[in-house]
This record gives sequence, C-alpha cells and structure tokens, in this order.
Amino acid sequence: MRPLRIEGAWVETPQVFTDDRGRFHEWFKGEGFQDSTGQGLRLAQANCSRSVRGTVRGIHFASVPPGQAKYVTCVSGAILDVVVDIRTGSPSFGEWEAVRLDDTTHRSVYLSEGLGHAFMALEDNSTVVYLCSQGYAPQREYGINPLDPRLAIDWPEGVAVRLSEKDAAAPTLDEAERQGLLPSFEDCRGYRSGLVGSA
Repeated sequence: MRPLRIEGAWVETPQVFTDDRGRFHEWFKGEGFQDSTGQGLRLAQANCSRSVRGTVRGIHFASVPPGQAKYVTCVSGAILDVVVDIRTGSPSFGEWEAVRLDDTTHRSVYLSEGLGHAFMALEDNSTVVYLCSQGYAPQREYGINPLDPRLAIDWPEGVAVRLSEKDAAAPTLDEAERQGLLPSFEDCRGYRSGLVGSA
C-alpha cells in the first residue's frame, strides 16, 4: 500500500495473475493492510453501487468518533475516486487527491475516519464495492457539494455530471465548517491512535 499525499489515505495496487482461464488477485489482505496503516479494518458493512457514466456520489463523510473508514475498489468499469481532506486544522485542509480505479489495474483506495469521499463513474454500469468500518447511521452522516468551487475538484471534462438531489443540495466546505459539521484533524488522529494494533 502506498500512502497518498493526504495523511490517512492509501492506494493499493495488487498483483494480478492471468492465464487462459481468466485472472485472479487479492483485493484485500488484512496483514498487509495492518502493516501499512498500523491498524486493522473493522468490517461493519459492505456496500455495492452501480452507476451510469457521469454519476458523482459524494462528497460523503461521518462525524468522528466513530467516523467511517472505507476501503474502495471498482470491480467493473472505471471511476475517478476522490479523497477530500475536510478535517479542520489539518495541514492539507480543503485539498483533494484523485485515483482512477478500474477493472484493469484493480487498485483500491483506503480512507481513514474523518476524510471525505466521492467518485465519478467514467463508464456506464461502473460497479463499486467498499468495505466500511461502521454501518450507515443517518444521524451522523453528512455531505459536501462535489461541485464546490473552493474545492475545484478536477472532474473529467466532457462528461455530464449526474447528482442526487441530496448531493446537489449539500453545503459547500465553508458552509459545513460554519455549521460545525466538520471533524477536526486532532479528533481524527486521536481516534485513530486508539485503533493502532486493533484488528
């Protein structure tokens, strides 16, 4: 696993084995994950979504504690996966990093508690699966508008963006900060330090 520029996020590029029958790869390996991140991934929920080209889901996050860490991969098609640092007080607050996930490289992205997550489907029927450290809890789930001009996420040109009503109505990063919705960098790091060594 290679750490991304944003602290608390990693990308995994697996070794893929192919022969005349097809292909095989390990898309999650607990031991390697723990060696890289310093903690285990508690599995509380597994999600699967299929999206038409141009669909943007996110930017989603959960309040910390406990937050919701995610391990994301694209099993069919291709997406642009985006990690957004929404943690107040973070050195990279307001910055984002994008990784293409597809059914060729089989990369995965892990984002720890307190980071924002979004993705755009680059092909029709793009299917994304992600492992979550906590289950869905609407009372602590929030969103930020993925078209916020302050964030200026570089979504691919020439692709018509499709948003849910909820994501389109989500506040900007500045509005979410004023409303006190954003987790703090200090709280996120403190929470994660309590998970070090946990499986």
